Amino acid sequence: MPDDLDYLGELDPDDSTGAANQIARQLRAAILTKRLSPGEKLPSQPDLSKHYGVARETVKRALDSLRGERLIVSRQGSGVFVRAQTQRPVELRPHLEAAFENQDVRIDFAGFSGETLQGALAEVLDRVRAGQLAPKTIAIRVLVSDMGVPQALPARAETGADDPIVRERAERIAHRSLDGIVDQVHELGDLGLVQTATVQVRLHSASPLFKLYVINDSEVFFGFYPVTERTVAYKGEPIAIYDLMGKDVPLFNYAVSEEDTSHGTQFVAASKQWFDSIWDSIGREYQG
Repeated sequence: MPDDLDYLGELDPDDSTGAANQIARQLRAAILTKRLSPGEKLPSQPDLSKHYGVARETVKRALDSLRGERLIVSRQGSGVFVRAQTQRPVELRPHLEAAFENQDVRIDFAGFSGETLQGALAEVLDRVRAGQLAPKTIAIRVLVSDMGVPQALPARAETGADDPIVRERAERIAHRSLDGIVDQVHELGDLGLVQTATVQVRLHSASPLFKLYVINDSEVFFGFYPVTERTVAYKGEPIAIYDLMGKDVPLFNYAVSEEDTSHGTQFVAASKQWFDSIWDSIGREYQG
């Protein structure tokens, strides 16, 4: 965040729209022109109040306007940030790094295989090993579809139906990712780099249609799996399948704000409730 706020301009005393509207307009322009980048922290309310020479309540009304336009998001205890309207999986890493700056890290993931989660965690866990990040506890829960039982997706393309061979391929991918996450996180505990490090994995019988990340109970990333027909090789044989593509899907970001009725706060609460309901009801332990 720049120390000098001159880039935001000043208030026009002859502008009949009012101070709050002018402040919102200038902040909006800074966001849309990328002067304030996605994910960047906005100047604090006291700093904005001082810069514009107005009461904090006026600044708050301006921010409320931008929040209603979904241009900014408030994060409890951290401040106000430019909203990342859509995030791709590779962009999860900065958010995970921010989560790992806390003493206690908690991540819940629901999706297809955990492959993207493993990739997003890899560099963050490397930073813990290097001593650059030092959480005391890490608790990860992973909820994925059980490819050991019939599923609607993935499926053989020529029939559009469940096929044990297609599921066997998906199951191998999932096991590789899940075992990798478990090993990498537990290693941190074994090395004494964190006080406690746990990974719990549960399976359920519903087909995976979306992915969900809940980070430190305060931020959610959500995205849909598009279904694509493609040909893959399995045991040396080409198979045309309807597959779930998750690596490059846009993820929508929601975060808890200071307002209980905000869209982000409600979405995070609903996501946590959904995850816990599946985990506690039809989720069954992963045997590895």
